[in-house]
Amino acid sequence: GYIESGQQEGAQMLCGGGRVGDRGYFIEPTVFVDVQDQMKIAQEEIFGPVMSIIKFKDIDEVIQRANNTIYGLAAAVWTKDITKAHAIANNVRAGTVWVNCYDVFDAAAPFGGFKQSGIGRELGEYGLQQYTEVKTVTVQL
Repeated sequence: GYIESGQQEGAQMLCGGGRVGDRGYFIEPTVFVDVQDQMKIAQEEIFGPVMSIIKFKDIDEVIQRANNTIYGLAAAVWTKDITKAHAIANNVRAGTVWVNCYDVFDAAAPFGGFKQSGIGRELGEYGLQQYTEVKTVTVQL
């Protein structure tokens, strides 16, 4: 449905988009260009191999546009400039920001989104909080 939506809203599909195999719900890796911010494929979290390429002029624009969505699960930045990477990581409202990598997890690192991308955190010390009930006991001796 997302691939059809991208095409109907005017994005150009460079490759992919087809079904893979005859069992399950598998699709080819798909890449779109000429994607506009208001398009469904730019606004929603697509849990599949669909990439929307969106041009930008500067980091401030990237941050503003990345934050202009109701979701904030994760983001990735590819750059040789660590100062730019930190500026984006500090200002993009996402629960995880990967720099020069993607989909890298560690059991000690909490994972979870901001805004409407999930509730709470999984993994790490923060992930344990949902299994903990804190109690205070005060005794005067």
